[in-house]
Amino acid sequence: MPRGRYSLHDPHDHTSLAEEHFHCAIGPSGWRYVSQLTTPSGDHHGSVDLTLDEIGRPIRLELHAAAWQVRGAALDGVTWVRTDPTGADATEGNVRAHAFTGTSPAFLVATTRLLRLTPSSAGTRVRLVAFTDPVLAPRTVDQSWTLLKREAHATDNGPLTVDEYQVTALDTGEQHSVHIAGDVVLAAPGIELEDLESPPSVFP
Repeated sequence: MPRGRYSLHDPHDHTSLAEEHFHCAIGPSGWRYVSQLTTPSGDHHGSVDLTLDEIGRPIRLELHAAAWQVRGAALDGVTWVRTDPTGADATEGNVRAHAFTGTSPAFLVATTRLLRLTPSSAGTRVRLVAFTDPVLAPRTVDQSWTLLKREAHATDNGPLTVDEYQVTALDTGEQHSVHIAGDVVLAAPGIELEDLESPPSVFP
């Protein structure tokens, strides 16, 4: 069960946004990721609880940020309920999309589990609902993912397979790289792996 800490920062000006303390695990029915976020000053900032089924669909999502809450799942596309800080106003949403995304590294791993790409020059299109900070506002985004290469690196615990993806935002054409080993993000825009207590899990 990988357990560790990511630092999250603005990918443009590198302003520190939060630290995400996480643990994740592969189970008989899929994968679960749980994390707590703290501000640079150490205050509680939010949480992520994401469960995928064995083919990578989000069967349970719960996000908290700035007293806002989102609960969602794959249902008729993806469906979610967003609740305001007072708890008095809940808004339901539904989009014909494949999955969710957001600032947490969990969503990058989740997208790769859903797509199951092999090294290729061809991109695979995916539609995601992004929940944007600080109020978890939903926004539909279209991306293209390409697995550029898969390399094995020698470590003290045996070979570590690292996948390098190219992600293209289809509305702007902006591209960036994402490096993932098993169920841990090694590097991505705005994300740095600061600490990892045990090796990444290997998906079957």
